Amino acid sequence: MRAKISYAVTAAVLVFYFVLVGSRGVMLIQSGTLLTVTFGVAVLVLPVIGVWFLWKNTQFVRRANALAAELDAEGGLPVDELRRTPGGRVDRDSADEVFARRKAETEAAPGDWRTWFRLAVAYHDARDTPRARKAMQRAIALHDGKPVRTA
Repeated sequence: MRAKISYAVTAAVLVFYFVLVGSRGVMLIQSGTLLTVTFGVAVLVLPVIGVWFLWKNTQFVRRANALAAELDAEGGLPVDELRRTPGGRVDRDSADEVFARRKAETEAAPGDWRTWFRLAVAYHDARDTPRARKAMQRAIALHDGKPVRTA
């Protein structure tokens, strides 16, 4: 729940920033000189890119959460079997062991979105966020029946 609140607060702050920057861009354009119109258009590009990025990330999070809910209803969510350090961090060797099992599971059933979801969780536990995201994107694509590009 804390992650959802953090995401919502961050998104709200970003939207406020986009509105603020966008209004400055519009003000520059309204000035009417060649220089201010050029700067105004350039300033408006930033909020457009930011809104697009925020929208795509929000879609990704919602789809991943929907897959998690479906997998939970099936009883297929991965169990947290990781050892932790006294400080509460995941033990690296433990994460590597679980990752090796998840990778083998995915290689045995490459067309099953469930194995890709569990592999994404294993990548996340191993602190490999880019690969975790790619594995989750593949799980979402397989779940939605979309063609999946091979790497």
